[in-house]
Amino acid sequence: MSRRQRATGPVPGQYPVRFGTAELLADADWPGGWLLTVGGVAQSYVDLEDPTHLEFEYIQRIGDVIECLEPGPLDVLHLGGAGCTLARYIAATRPGSRQLVFDADAELIDLVREQLDLRSVPNLKVRISDGREGVATRRDDSADLLVADVFSSGSMPSDIATVEFTADAARVLRETGTYLLNVADGPGLAFARRVAATVGQVFPHVIMLAEPGVLRGRRFGNLVLAASARELPVEALTARVASAAFPARCLAGKTLRGFSGSARPLTDETRVKPPVPPWHAFGA
Repeated sequence: MSRRQRATGPVPGQYPVRFGTAELLADADWPGGWLLTVGGVAQSYVDLEDPTHLEFEYIQRIGDVIECLEPGPLDVLHLGGAGCTLARYIAATRPGSRQLVFDADAELIDLVREQLDLRSVPNLKVRISDGREGVATRRDDSADLLVADVFSSGSMPSDIATVEFTADAARVLRETGTYLLNVADGPGLAFARRVAATVGQVFPHVIMLAEPGVLRGRRFGNLVLAASARELPVEALTARVASAAFPARCLAGKTLRGFSGSARPLTDETRVKPPVPPWHAFGA
């Protein structure tokens, strides 16, 4: 952290990064809250005073899954870092956790280190790497949790949506580990259905969490997939997300298979272009 940042806090403004222009915006309604965008698309919301505060709905759903896992520290692998909101949350709620982030934008990570106090997060390492390439370097059975939250201009890269990548993620996870994947899609949800089918081909237990309006195709939004070789806490998660400030649905078993329908799993040879969010998807 620079002397100026230590004395005055983050400096709002625009900063050049690898994949465009990043902007730091202070939340006037929430002390300690900072929004990080790249190219006008929200990347992270970081609360420097309370790392357990999760602002984005899909991050709250990821937090719900983590809260329903067995207690204790975790070995976590993150694909996509930006403000490292989730890594801060895990460090605060599960002390002793060891975390590694792969992010391809070195300039963005430098910005977060200098302006958003990333160095203060205990047991966190960040490596500049493509997410898929990073996973390929990890040992078998080395992670309790793998979180894939990788986006470019609001779209999920197709190379982390395939059976081949999902199988590599399963390789890295321990038998009791959990895979979490953030997917974005719009009306029709054709891409999300194929991703769900893909994850279901690799993992025996899969659930999907999403806001009802997104599931009905009313708006472009996020859907969170959780998968594991062991049974997931479906009942606890269903109750938890249903009672959230912004309620969500939990799809599992026959319901999730019905959602996927006849959708074909994605492979490296049959990748499709991920959906691009409409211009108003990230508006105020």
